[in-house]
Amino acid sequence: MAGRVQPVLAGVVTALVGFASSFTVVLAGLRAAGASDAQAASGLLALCVASGLVAAWLGWRYRIPMSAAWSTPGAALLVATGPPPGGWRVAVGAFLVSGALIVAAGLFPPLGRAVAAIPKPVAGAMLAGVLLPLCTAPVRALVELPMVAGPVVVGWLLLHRFARRWAVPGALVVAVAAIALTAPPAGLTGAALIPSITLTAPAWNASALVGLALPLFLVTMAAQNVPGMAVLVGYGYRPPFGAALRTTGLASLLAAPAGGHAVNLAAITAALAAGPDAHPDPERRWIASVTAGAGLAVLGLGAGVATTLVAVAPPILIEAVAGLALLGALATALASAVTDPATREAAVVTFVVTASGVTLIGVGGAFWGLVAGCLMLLLFHRRQPAAPDQPAPAMPDQPVPAGREGR
Repeated sequence: MAGRVQPVLAGVVTALVGFASSFTVVLAGLRAAGASDAQAASGLLALCVASGLVAAWLGWRYRIPMSAAWSTPGAALLVATGPPPGGWRVAVGAFLVSGALIVAAGLFPPLGRAVAAIPKPVAGAMLAGVLLPLCTAPVRALVELPMVAGPVVVGWLLLHRFARRWAVPGALVVAVAAIALTAPPAGLTGAALIPSITLTAPAWNASALVGLALPLFLVTMAAQNVPGMAVLVGYGYRPPFGAALRTTGLASLLAAPAGGHAVNLAAITAALAAGPDAHPDPERRWIASVTAGAGLAVLGLGAGVATTLVAVAPPILIEAVAGLALLGALATALASAVTDPATREAAVVTFVVTASGVTLIGVGGAFWGLVAGCLMLLLFHRRQPAAPDQPAPAMPDQPVPAGREGR
């Protein structure tokens, strides 16, 4: 009996931490892309249900703790990009194209390998530039709303020191208390206990395809799917990358008309279900991911209340909680960007262009940052000649290093 309870509890914790740590990022992103409160609540519900079903299916089908989640960096990208030309309908169209690209990466391994071939410093710098505007929100909140934001930040610091995995959920609890004490009572009484699905007919234009759909696909792949697979490989599993991409891409396609921007493998919370804390026996940890999927789907029923809280709160306070949730991801992205001195300047250019938030011919800064960084590498990077006694490079038919199969 104890052997069954442990992975179930681990799954419940995974669902709670995953939802509480980043739903504010999702709502901020959907609203920044032009969604109304009802459409944002619908999108959060769709993402919860789709991610939950994916986690439950993959875990049960392959007996591997393959947790699923929404794309938190993708939601941060929506905040950084803002509403695309054409508004919310065009954003939904971009979500569909991004999902289709993820399915294509699962069907055609060369596409997945092409994404993985983007230099890590450039990919990390692009992600860091996307995350930076939200990660500065806690500082701005402390200046603009010190009496409200101060307890949130202090709560996050204390929990980050003594119970790290609960730092962001704890900060969220403090923020909710602050909202309840300061928000007008009339704003909270109209909360919908059960959100409804609001479907949106998609629309497309070239600038949104290049400036939103493509960066959303790249960020989701580079910051979620690939690291999520790496976590599983690190715990000794051999997960089916192609099947995972096809499943998450299909879930993204189904969730997009309801407002969901992207479903992918979990990266931040993946270790909660795949690590030894879930169960000493690796063969039993899949129960944790299935439980986490079911729990996340149930938590989606609170999307209406969550959206109402976000709507009545000062925007900077919600952005501050979202920024606290993304600080760890920002640190990882920056470290990846500047580790190699040979590519450091190209990474910095990518970061600066992306973080600038510029829009050129209707295309946002994330795309131009990626272009600028790759051009810098092509123009200034010089390949060092190999020494005569160095071994020959690995041939394509040689074994692929652990964690890179299926790309």
